Amino acid sequence: MRVLHVIPSVAAAHGGPSKAIVAIEQVLAQHGVAITTATTDDDGPGRRQPANKQPMAGAGASRVYFPKRLEFYKVAPAMLPWLWRNVRNFDVVHIHALFSFSCIAAALVARLQHVPYVIRPLGTLTRYGVTQRRPWLKQISLVLFEGPALRHASAVHFTSDDEQREAAQCGIAMKGVVIPLGIEAPASATDALVRAQFPALQGAPYLLYLSRLDPKKNVEGLLQAFAQCRAQMPGVKLFIAGNGATEYVATLAQFASTAGLNDHIVWAGHIEGDLKASALAGALLFVLPSFSENFGIAAAEALMAGLPCVLGKGVAISQDVVEAGAGVAVSPDPASIAAGLVQLLAATAGRANMAKNAIVLAHSKFSAQAMGVNLMKLYSEILKK
Repeated sequence: MRVLHVIPSVAAAHGGPSKAIVAIEQVLAQHGVAITTATTDDDGPGRRQPANKQPMAGAGASRVYFPKRLEFYKVAPAMLPWLWRNVRNFDVVHIHALFSFSCIAAALVARLQHVPYVIRPLGTLTRYGVTQRRPWLKQISLVLFEGPALRHASAVHFTSDDEQREAAQCGIAMKGVVIPLGIEAPASATDALVRAQFPALQGAPYLLYLSRLDPKKNVEGLLQAFAQCRAQMPGVKLFIAGNGATEYVATLAQFASTAGLNDHIVWAGHIEGDLKASALAGALLFVLPSFSENFGIAAAEALMAGLPCVLGKGVAISQDVVEAGAGVAVSPDPASIAAGLVQLLAATAGRANMAKNAIVLAHSKFSAQAMGVNLMKLYSEILKK
C-alpha cells in the first residue's frame, strides 16, 4: 500500500503536530506501508528547512519539501503541480490540518483524480480552533473550501472523542472516525542528565511543563497558579521546557519576575532525546493547562513515562486520564490549576498509584502499535469500497 501524507509544516525540531506526523510515518512504515509526506519548508517562526532536505522517518518513509511563499494560509504554489502529477500514484491520501493551501489543494486534486482521502483536522474544528485567529475568515473558508473537502472525504480522522463531538457542532456532514495518536515509550532514564544540564534545579523536586509556549497552552494561567500555591509546596520548582514566539516568551518571563518566581522556575527552552527522557524521569508530575488540545501529545508522552498529570479540561485526553485514575482535569483559571497541583502533590501514596495507572493507560490506548493497527484497518476499509 502507498500512502501520501500532506501537511503544511512538519517543523520536527519545534514540537507541535509534527510529532504526530513522525509517529504515523514510523508506525505505518513498520507495517509495510510506503509513506511519502508532502510538506512545506516551514520550520517554525521565521525559519526554513535546508534546501533539498529529505529526512527519512524510517524504512519506506520519505518527505518532499516545497518552498512556502506566503505565511497566510501557508501558501506553497509549487506543491499544486506536484500533487497533480503524483496523487494518482497513491492508494490513499492522508491530509493533516485545515485552513491551509496544501490541505485544500490535496483534497481537491485527490477528489478530481478519484483517489480516496482522509482528513485529520488537527483541532481546527473545535470551538477554540474555529474562534481563534481570524474567526470571520475561517467561517467563510469553511463554506467555500473546508466544508466541501470534509463532506467528500472518505473519513475524517479525529484523535479523541471530545474533538469529534466539538467538530460535529460545525454542522458539516462528515464520516468521522476516532483513532488516538501513537506515542513511543521513552528510553529508560534517570534525572541525572537534566539536573547536570540545568544546575538551577539544585536537587529540588519539580513540576514539568513540556510543550510549545503559546497562548493556547495557558502558560500565564500556570504561572499565576504556581505563584498562588508556592507556600503550600515549599522547595518545589517549575521546569518549563518549550520554545515560542520571542515577544510572547518575554511577557511570560516578565510576569515570572514581577511575581517573584525567578528562583523557582527553570526556563529550559526546547529539549529532546535523552534530555527530554531525563526530564520526564525526574518530575513529580506533568502539567498542561491548555484551553484546547485536540489530543495532547505531550500529555500522552508524560503518561507513557509514568507521570501523574494535571490537565486542562480543554485537553482532549483529560477525561481518559481522570477515568483511568492517572491524574486530574482542571478548569483553566489559576485557582483551579493551583488546586489541582496541590491535590496531587499532597497525595504521595496516590501519586504512586496514578503513575502505574498512567503507564497502563498509555500502553493500552496511546501506543504506536495501536495507532498503526487502527490506521491500517481504516485504509483497508476505505479501499474495499
